Amino acid sequence: MAAFTQQHRQRRWYQRLPLARWGMAGGLASAALVAMVFMLSLRPPPPAVAATSGNAFIALEPLERIRRESHPRIVETQIARTALAGMGVPITPENAGDQVRAEMLIGADGRPLALRLSSL
Repeated sequence: MAAFTQQHRQRRWYQRLPLARWGMAGGLASAALVAMVFMLSLRPPPPAVAATSGNAFIALEPLERIRRESHPRIVETQIARTALAGMGVPITPENAGDQVRAEMLIGADGRPLALRLSSL
């Protein structure tokens, strides 16, 4: 009886799979993880509008143009909330007429280069 039990032991489900299949599964899982990390690294960064905590500028011109500007200046201004709707600023009927304090980075030619919301 002991010899029969030794020869016909019940194996658990993970013991039934050959070691080569466990290696293949681990390799596939590792490759999938590497592919996922690579795909996430290709994803563009979230828009700067989501970070309107008062310290992030929202580029209105290409970054190359902003970098080329020799003497930009910052001007404080008030902008209608409805004008910022296209940038993702939430608008409700109650606050549609409100003004938002902002700082604008202005180039030497007077065109706005970037915008930073001071308060919503």
